[in-house]
Amino acid sequence: MRHPRLLNKSNAVLLIIDVQESFRKAIPEFANLTRDISILVEASKILKMPVLVTEQYPDGLGRTVAEIEACLGPHQKFEKTTFSCCQREDFRAALEATNRKQVLVTGIEAHVCVNQTVHDLLSMDFSPHLVIEALASRTTRNKDIGLQKMIASGAVPSSLEMALFELLIESGTETFKSVQRLIK
Repeated sequence: MRHPRLLNKSNAVLLIIDVQESFRKAIPEFANLTRDISILVEASKILKMPVLVTEQYPDGLGRTVAEIEACLGPHQKFEKTTFSCCQREDFRAALEATNRKQVLVTGIEAHVCVNQTVHDLLSMDFSPHLVIEALASRTTRNKDIGLQKMIASGAVPSSLEMALFELLIESGTETFKSVQRLIK
């Protein structure tokens, strides 16, 4: 029996929040952010995990960036104007329909849309896992404060590799080798 705060590929979903074109110049570590999210997307395909994507007011902020869009396989996308995607009925229904309770949270901005989504996920009895290097804000201060608040409220901090190895559980399998290639 594994600890409930360890990720389980059959109980997890990847959530990508608002990684849109207008943030490209505003986020200092944007290239690293999109690389890490792309790795998570590719790993999700290997591990057969659902992927949910949101876009905040895409008419004004643009669409999901091309480097992430290019590696997305099957996924569901939700346009929104609410900061928390959980305020949208169609998003909540899609998340519930996965029958999974762990949510790997990635995206922009850690102190606004991510923060409010994570708090709503917690109130809905989901277990949000924050992939720290796959989260960003326009300023480091805002990202740090957002992370502190979410973690203090019960979100589970994680790193890209920590999350992937928890999902894999063991080495030596073909699945392990496929995912390992993504991070080498």
